Amino acid sequence: MDNHVSDSASVATREPFHPGALVIATLCSPREKFWGMILAISPNGLSLSGAELASFEDLTVMVRDGEPFTPAVVFFPMHRIERVELDLPDGSLPSLCQRFFAKTGLEPATALAPRVFPKEDPQATPNNAHNSAHASKEPA
Repeated sequence: MDNHVSDSASVATREPFHPGALVIATLCSPREKFWGMILAISPNGLSLSGAELASFEDLTVMVRDGEPFTPAVVFFPMHRIERVELDLPDGSLPSLCQRFFAKTGLEPATALAPRVFPKEDPQATPNNAHNSAHASKEPA
């Protein structure tokens, strides 16, 4: 029972702006807004995976229609950040996350997760790849 109380307390005091949180960042110089998922936040700045807010409607149409979409992975230095707010509903107005899900049927956290690329094999040099290509063409 004590564990339940301590778990509830830790959830209640959790930092709202943590990696994975969906936010709207308002930037200055130039002024723009960016909707995305926090990848990292530090005194140096904010890393997000997402899209410019001005293109949100186009993005939802693109995703709904099955067009390929890769979220922008960006870093904004702290001097450009005017404000960061959690993407939450405002009264009867749905959040951008809710709007995105309603229009696309896709969870925003899934759509905005940065794509992971396989690490390069240090043994696969251009010469090795070239040699293996020749080896496959030679008759046995």
